[in-house]
Amino acid sequence: MSIMGLDFGTKTVGVAISDGLNLTAQGLETITRKSQNKLRQTLARIEAIATEHQVTAIVLGYPKNMNNTVGERAEATEEFKEALEKRMKLPVILWDERLTTIEANRILMDSKVRRENRKEVIDKIAATIILQSYLDAKRNEEQ
Repeated sequence: MSIMGLDFGTKTVGVAISDGLNLTAQGLETITRKSQNKLRQTLARIEAIATEHQVTAIVLGYPKNMNNTVGERAEATEEFKEALEKRMKLPVILWDERLTTIEANRILMDSKVRRENRKEVIDKIAATIILQSYLDAKRNEEQ
């Protein structure tokens, strides 16, 4: 039983999955959409991954503004959350993702990944950071 982490963007969705003990997050893939509003194939791919990995919950990055307000991207994420819950019948947890893309970019730069190659993996890394942050917070709550 695993938990899935998602970084929902305008054209891509980064996907991460937890190990069976829900201790660590691993980046899985980046799903690319042809159009911002075309979610059917994206939802189908997420559902297939969730089934394959026996996912019991989804952690969805919530892009609040730095001043803690909800903007256009966060509203789109809330709509995506509703679509996920309706299709998947799994709990979807919104998780603050402020600065995760910056952190993912820093990790890739530190790893000497070329700028032109970063775009391919940045969302997957951001999803991993979102999920790991959630797993760490849950573990700290239990202690």
